[in-house]
Amino acid sequence: MFDIGTLTMNPTLDVACEVEEVFPMRKMRARGEHYDPGGGGINVARVFVRLGGNARCYYLSGGATGAALDGLLDLHQLVRSTIRIGGQTRVSTVVHERCSGQEYRFVPQGPEVAESEWTECLSRLGDARHDYIVSSGSLPRGVPVDFYAQAAAIASQREQRFVLDTSGEALEAGIAGGHVFLAKPSLSEFRAIIGADLPDETSIAEAAMEFVERGKVEFLAVTMAEKGALLARRGGSLRLPAIAVEARSAVGAGDSFLAAMVFALAAGKAVDEAFRFGLAAGAAAVLTPGTDLCRPDDVERIYERSSD
Repeated sequence: MFDIGTLTMNPTLDVACEVEEVFPMRKMRARGEHYDPGGGGINVARVFVRLGGNARCYYLSGGATGAALDGLLDLHQLVRSTIRIGGQTRVSTVVHERCSGQEYRFVPQGPEVAESEWTECLSRLGDARHDYIVSSGSLPRGVPVDFYAQAAAIASQREQRFVLDTSGEALEAGIAGGHVFLAKPSLSEFRAIIGADLPDETSIAEAAMEFVERGKVEFLAVTMAEKGALLARRGGSLRLPAIAVEARSAVGAGDSFLAAMVFALAAGKAVDEAFRFGLAAGAAAVLTPGTDLCRPDDVERIYERSSD
């Protein structure tokens, strides 16, 4: 069975609910509340396991909210390797407004992490035995911007494939350090590290290919929401259009995409087919409400339909 380790440096306890209408300065009675373990790497693990693989979650956890997060991981039957911190794990909230169909997302900054705590993460990775290490999500305060570059170097020494999904300086430094097998920025995240608008598909492809040709990353997948996604790999780029579905939530689409793509690669599929499978999972994720993620039956159905 395929096995990965996922690293989540700034996990969340995800809360989802719905109200009839959002008003300022008024108590709004919510219903349908739902609680899930969240954060990029944890979401990737949830999808990877749903698809039939094995995943161990490496993540920071602190305070009463951290204990609740640990319990939710156990309920989801996810194997966990917890790094204890002094700060409180953050709580993120998604509110669906029924009258408009709009979704409101509230994401706190999260705790400040001590040097001894983030270096413990690197130590755990040094002992990890997985085919892939998937590092996904933002870096909390106190963690250096080159943390993912350090993690990638450790994975390279152990001949593990390092997958990166983050943003800003952490993404730029992570790719600059090399040793990245697959990186998956969104288009806005990619534009930010390039420092250019990249107004058309040609400019996006050229910028993505430059990273591959310089040997900083083996594969670079840029997700572009309603415009689909682009994959840069040696020999050129592949652009796939978005798969039309009725969206219920935008939460977890990128994590579902990444988990499914890594799952397909671990299963031995060619990178182009893995890319298609990831796109199907991203589309399947928006079918589910709140903080839920893609469902395997939806992924397979959409993948088969898109391959016709």
